[in-house]
Amino acid sequence: MSCAASPRGWLVYAGPMRPGTWLSLFVLIWLSLLSQAAAREALLPSLRALAPDAPIDALQQALRARACAASSDDARSGERLAVIDYSLPSTEPRLWVFELEPRPRLLFVEHVAHGRGSGEDRAESFSNLEGSHQSSLGLFRTAETYDGANGYSLRLDGLEPGINDRARERAIVMHGADYVDPELARQQGRLGRSFGCPALRRDVARQVIDALREGQLLFAYYPDRDWLEASPFLSCARREDGAPTLATATTPEPHLSRTTVGTANPAAASTGE
Repeated sequence: MSCAASPRGWLVYAGPMRPGTWLSLFVLIWLSLLSQAAAREALLPSLRALAPDAPIDALQQALRARACAASSDDARSGERLAVIDYSLPSTEPRLWVFELEPRPRLLFVEHVAHGRGSGEDRAESFSNLEGSHQSSLGLFRTAETYDGANGYSLRLDGLEPGINDRARERAIVMHGADYVDPELARQQGRLGRSFGCPALRRDVARQVIDALREGQLLFAYYPDRDWLEASPFLSCARREDGAPTLATATTPEPHLSRTTVGTANPAAASTGE
């Protein structure tokens, strides 16, 4: 019996079928999963040391989603990871950008806006629907940059069916905005809000976008039980119990949104207040 590692780290059986083959293969796959879990857990202390103000739950789930993406055919893990924790108020920094390879480094800690339909100072509602003006949760892969109505911008592709996979259709992009002003936020009690985009301070938007462009991962977190249980990228550990694989998982439309969806111009989704 021989096994070879696939490009994404899974062990692929390449030998003849013999007695005990399936048991041996199961053990090897189990050991591979343990190795991936160990690598993920090894990163967590480093990220916590680099970003002590980042909530541990957000970091844990982000690393879990990244590890799951790396073992699937649906995403590339990338060497950089952006984590947004929407459970924090908008008046606080709640975006962390890490470089994970070749060694962990913290690149940015920034304020980030949420959608005006998601809440006031705190985001409480999330949606994948056009016209909701709400932020979306889950794992995104960054794509190309462009110059648009909001200046230099980064397109995001949502990777979670029914949760964020309409991000490109909704023009949910990362861009700079004048309303992302921490000083103004302190005066008025909240940051300015977007139409669903993770908008940044104009002074840092280009640097952050260039650090994340073309194939990196962004993870938007909120402690919503329905999403945490439904996300295919947070269920890898449950697959051995018979849960569907990432390629076949179906995620229902989230029960997070409390808005009535209307008609909206997709190009307007990148604007805000």
